[in-house]
Amino acid sequence: MTTVSRPYILMWTIVGLFLTIGANFLPAYVTNAPWQWLSGGISAYPLGFKCQVGAVLLVSCLGGKTAGVLTQVTYLLLGLLWLKIFNDGGGIEYLQKPAFGYLLAFIPGAWVCGQLAFRRAPQLEYLGLSCLCGLITIHTIGIIYLIIFQLINWQKLGGFQLLNSIATYSVYPLLSQIVLGCTATLIAFVLRRLMFY
Repeated sequence: MTTVSRPYILMWTIVGLFLTIGANFLPAYVTNAPWQWLSGGISAYPLGFKCQVGAVLLVSCLGGKTAGVLTQVTYLLLGLLWLKIFNDGGGIEYLQKPAFGYLLAFIPGAWVCGQLAFRRAPQLEYLGLSCLCGLITIHTIGIIYLIIFQLINWQKLGGFQLLNSIATYSVYPLLSQIVLGCTATLIAFVLRRLMFY
């Protein structure tokens, strides 16, 4: 099992916080196939989602479970108490939004991803598996949050339909987030090889 030193944890926590905040404002894009670049040029296509989940997974793969969790706890506290850094703003009233369950799920998702990413030496398939497990954790907890608030009569808090919310927050963005997870896997693999840990 590979371990991360405290200076690395601190560094990745700070870097991760800036990445997570910045990625919330950065839409994710993919390009056309490389073999088409010569004939038609490079074209970018929006994935319809922000890069935030990719940042959570990347920081966890690079800094481990502690840096991933510290980053996400700090991000949530800043968004709930001080800055408007979430998709729809911020503030304590964000607890009543259906998307908050997914933000809350960043904490265990980062822990799972970071835990698995450092079980072995950095190999592409293990980093990919850790990102996939982190993504599954985020969506599972996000859906549980939606169900709980539906059961305690969310209608009084703002009104939404459970299946529509699950489709909006889990089904539609899932493919884009898998692409972001693959990107985070590749970047983490290269950086961990370069940094020798």
